[in-house]
Amino acid sequence: MKILVYGAGPLGSFLAARLHEAGNDVSLLARGQRLTDLREHGVVLMDTETGKETVARPAIVERLEPGDAFDLVMVVMRKNRALEILPVLAANKHTPNVLFLMNNAAGPDALVQALGAERVMMGFPMAAGYRRGHVIHYLFGGRPGKPVKIPIGEADGSVQPRTREIAAVFDSMPGFAGEIRTDMDAWLKTHVALLMPSLAPAMRAAGRDNVRMGRTRDAVVLAVRAIREGFGVVRKLGYPVVPSSIRQMEWMPEPILVWYLQKLLPHPRMRTATLEHADAAQDEIRHLAGEFDALIERAGIPTPVIDGLKKYFDPDTPALPEGSAEIPLDWRFLYVVAGILVIGALIVLGLWLL
Repeated sequence: MKILVYGAGPLGSFLAARLHEAGNDVSLLARGQRLTDLREHGVVLMDTETGKETVARPAIVERLEPGDAFDLVMVVMRKNRALEILPVLAANKHTPNVLFLMNNAAGPDALVQALGAERVMMGFPMAAGYRRGHVIHYLFGGRPGKPVKIPIGEADGSVQPRTREIAAVFDSMPGFAGEIRTDMDAWLKTHVALLMPSLAPAMRAAGRDNVRMGRTRDAVVLAVRAIREGFGVVRKLGYPVVPSSIRQMEWMPEPILVWYLQKLLPHPRMRTATLEHADAAQDEIRHLAGEFDALIERAGIPTPVIDGLKKYFDPDTPALPEGSAEIPLDWRFLYVVAGILVIGALIVLGLWLL
């Protein structure tokens, strides 16, 4: 395929470099200073875990003209920015496939209205990163024999021949694999619920510091409860919480989940995945939190923790004291376990007496 990656931020640059290294015919669209940097240096990538630096030189273009013909345009940018370029994409009638690799709580409607359902696909890039000067610092979990699966799907949940063709593009990239999903809208809504109205403001409540958040139990408790409220909204609207691996956050006892997150948050990987990545996209986080507010209104269920965390999007709101642990943990699961054990013991005793 002849591919255009529209968006030369951290993730667009990373994907364009990997596509190019895999031998694909790929161009990367950039503007302003980023365009100048790419033409001078190429795509410079720094692995945040190993410190290894690599350079790729895909073709660099400045704009998408109405007459340009690509087999696939991958839009890799913040949701609010992607909405701004819909007229540019709509004016180009020669590209049949536009894959939006981004956060999206609102669903495909705006994309479909602008481009037509036959052109729109959705997905998520499954990487994190930030830019310092012309260098992209990235976090990527792909390992030999364990590729990172890039979820993609049609706007209507069907599986078309082009769905498989585009999944094969990701299969061509070392460390990646395409994952075809028929529930991509639900996947994206779940992902936003996990982060934007919950973990993102809770991180701000902890002073925008992942290590400080790990030491501030109240911030973690609020994040966990907000995530569960968000998942409740997703389910109330008739969507499943996906992928299935994330459902443990719904049933895991709160004290265990809080303890686990407190241990996980200080890890250096979390700084890239949460703090650095999020700090570069505060405008998108607010936009997505607004999209999720619209879902809450549609669901019509109370979300007191999500509502309470909103104030931390205001930079003038003071952070929680470091180490704050005043919110009581929910230990109700112990009563359930104790009840089960008592009932079991009574059953055993009754059988023995008989």
